Amino acid sequence: MKKSDLPQKTCATCGLPFTWRKKWAKVWDDVRYCSDRCRRARPSAKSTTGTSCQ
Repeated sequence: MKKSDLPQKTCATCGLPFTWRKKWAKVWDDVRYCSDRCRRARPSAKSTTGTSCQ
Protein backbone atom coordinates (compact mmCIF):
# COMPACT_ATOMS: atom_id res chain seq x y z
CA MET A 1 0.00 0.00 0.00
CA LYS A 2 1.30 3.45 -0.92
CA LYS A 3 1.31 6.32 1.54
CA SER A 4 -0.95 8.25 -0.80
CA ASP A 5 -3.57 5.49 -0.43
CA LEU A 6 -3.82 5.82 3.37
CA PRO A 7 -6.90 7.52 4.85
CA GLN A 8 -6.63 11.17 5.85
CA LYS A 9 -8.34 13.42 8.39
CA THR A 10 -8.15 17.11 9.21
CA CYS A 11 -6.81 18.15 12.61
CA ALA A 12 -9.48 19.75 14.82
CA THR A 13 -6.97 22.28 16.19
CA CYS A 14 -4.65 23.38 13.40
CA GLY A 15 -6.78 22.38 10.39
CA LEU A 16 -3.93 20.60 8.61
CA PRO A 17 -4.47 17.18 7.03
CA PHE A 18 -2.81 14.14 8.58
CA THR A 19 -2.67 10.50 7.52
CA TRP A 20 -3.35 7.19 9.20
CA ARG A 21 -0.60 5.74 11.41
CA LYS A 22 -0.21 2.12 12.40
CA LYS A 23 -0.34 3.01 16.11
CA TRP A 24 -3.81 4.52 15.49
CA ALA A 25 -5.16 1.38 13.79
CA LYS A 26 -7.52 0.39 16.61
CA VAL A 27 -8.68 3.91 17.46
CA TRP A 28 -8.70 5.65 14.06
CA ASP A 29 -12.38 6.63 14.40
CA ASP A 30 -11.58 8.47 17.65
CA VAL A 31 -8.44 10.30 16.45
CA ARG A 32 -9.11 14.05 16.09
CA TYR A 33 -5.69 15.68 16.45
CA CYS A 34 -2.51 15.34 14.39
CA SER A 35 -0.16 15.51 17.39
CA ASP A 36 0.07 15.70 21.16
CA ARG A 37 0.80 19.40 20.82
CA CYS A 38 -2.51 20.01 19.03
CA ARG A 39 -4.34 17.80 21.51
CA ARG A 40 -3.00 19.86 24.42
CA ALA A 41 -3.77 23.15 22.63
CA ARG A 42 -7.35 22.20 21.80
CA PRO A 43 -10.01 24.73 22.71
CA SER A 44 -11.28 24.00 26.20
CA ALA A 45 -14.93 23.34 26.94
CA LYS A 46 -14.92 26.24 29.40
CA SER A 47 -15.43 29.47 27.53
CA THR A 48 -13.36 32.47 28.53
CA THR A 49 -15.48 35.08 26.76
CA GLY A 50 -15.44 38.53 28.27
CA THR A 51 -11.99 38.17 29.80
CA SER A 52 -9.94 39.50 26.91
CA CYS A 53 -7.81 42.61 27.36
CA GLN A 54 -9.06 45.24 24.95
